[in-house]
Amino acid sequence: MKLKFLLLSMVFVFIYACKDQSKTDMEVSTVDTEIRANTNRLKGTWELVGFYNYKDNVVVDSFSNNTISRQIKMYSDSKVMWCKLLKSDSIEFFGFGSYSYDDGHLTESLEFGSAFMNEVIKEKHQFNFELELTENRFEQIELDEDGNKIYSENYKRIE
Repeated sequence: MKLKFLLLSMVFVFIYACKDQSKTDMEVSTVDTEIRANTNRLKGTWELVGFYNYKDNVVVDSFSNNTISRQIKMYSDSKVMWCKLLKSDSIEFFGFGSYSYDDGHLTESLEFGSAFMNEVIKEKHQFNFELELTENRFEQIELDEDGNKIYSENYKRIE
């Protein structure tokens, strides 16, 4: 009788231990999947908050985006769209296209935009930037032909 009780107890302990192990493995797998799904940290909606001007790769001037205009950028998994509200013409500045980023570099390839931007896109449709990205802020930095910083647009995450 004691032997049956002992064997039965060991079976339940074994089953319980196996059940906990599979649950732990499943939780780790779920967390790993969530981490991989959140690797696109640029995805979201951003608002332009200011600019930096550089000289010899050092910020020499900064100014905020004033009340004359408002600019929003939205990144999905592979597409980018930006629009700029000017009080004089509410539809004049926007662009749409695809983007990629890695290792501190952002490339936007515009497909179409507002009348003004379509003229720019005819001449140059791909825009390359140095990218400094944190969780809720990013700077897209324009570089000259020698790789020196010229200016940056600075954004904060709004969604």
